[in-house]
Amino acid sequence: MKQPLNALIIHEGDAAQEAVAINDHIFMARAVSNSYLVTTSDGDVLINTGMPHQGEEIKARFARVSGNPVRTIVLTQGHIDHIGGWNCFHRPGVSTIAQANFGDVREYWTRLTAFITGRTGKLWARDRDSRINPATFPPEPVPTVTFVDSHSFTMGERRFELYSTPGGETTDSLVVWLPDERTAFTGNLTGPLFGHVPNLYTVRGDKIRSAIAFIHSVDRVLALEPELLITGHGEPIRGAEQIRRQLTRIRDATAYLRDKTFEGMNAGLDLWTLMGRISLPPELALPQGHGKVPWIVRAIWEEHVGWFRYESTTELYDVPPSTIWAEVAELAGTDALVARAESHLAAGRPLQALHFTGIALARDPAHEPALLAKLGAHRVLLERSGRENFSEVRWLESEIRDTEEALP
Repeated sequence: MKQPLNALIIHEGDAAQEAVAINDHIFMARAVSNSYLVTTSDGDVLINTGMPHQGEEIKARFARVSGNPVRTIVLTQGHIDHIGGWNCFHRPGVSTIAQANFGDVREYWTRLTAFITGRTGKLWARDRDSRINPATFPPEPVPTVTFVDSHSFTMGERRFELYSTPGGETTDSLVVWLPDERTAFTGNLTGPLFGHVPNLYTVRGDKIRSAIAFIHSVDRVLALEPELLITGHGEPIRGAEQIRRQLTRIRDATAYLRDKTFEGMNAGLDLWTLMGRISLPPELALPQGHGKVPWIVRAIWEEHVGWFRYESTTELYDVPPSTIWAEVAELAGTDALVARAESHLAAGRPLQALHFTGIALARDPAHEPALLAKLGAHRVLLERSGRENFSEVRWLESEIRDTEEALP
């Protein structure tokens, strides 16, 4: 599979896009995360507002399909690509609705901006729009209505029901349900790519998402029996049977991974063995464009028993193995370590090779043979990846670029 998430980045040439009619009263504005306008006879409901630099363009697109004022804004989760354009739509008299955990989600995201920006920069520097600058983000959204489990309101002829689904990408995740139209807006409940394994852990950094909360949240959507499912990214999914089949497969695959992880833990298997051993059976196999099975296994392990793996006393203290790598390299000899790395690489074991190059480069960061072995290992891993998983590919590509730049 080619890079699956290029659509997450809005480029300059996309500015002329028009809002897309999903039906006669729901319109979609494609952006880093899509925004949706639901029109009614008494004003419109806006679901999500895009990135900060996209708010005005989204507003202009929707103004070309509806002359109604936006009366209510619903934020399906507290990530910046869902809430960033809020300031462009908010005005006195406009209600903003979010789940009760919205403030907590925004608190840790804003306080960790520098940390997370550095990590996302490494992964997405090649794709990220130059206008995405956290230093110039507008004021934080201020919800006027929050709810814990559910909330409902009527606008014109349409009834809106909101339900908490904390198993999504954030604990403030919610779905918007139009019962008369049997339409559900799920945001990123099932991740950026619908029909893929869920994104219970993201390489860029965020809280681990609870597997059991995710299962319960998907069950909540299944119980609604939607006939139209509108997600945070991509195209709508139509047809009750198609939606039921795909959501059930996602839920059952997650439950299977959780069950197998628990079974392995109870059998005394270590985390690394489980990450390498557990896979989805053919009847539950899903693409892994954003989430990845071994990462889900690790997320399930650490969600339930934390980071201490009972492998070494040193895990409890502040001296990681890397602090003695330079000494190991001095004792073993950098050339000997690199030779062993090269032998692992030649035998098709790139990860073992990287363990050795890490030790060698701790002593001599400019050691050319070690850098070449590291480069070769990452190229093998990238080739083996099939370029399916977005974060994995971006990480490997960034390591390849950094290693190439470090070579003489």
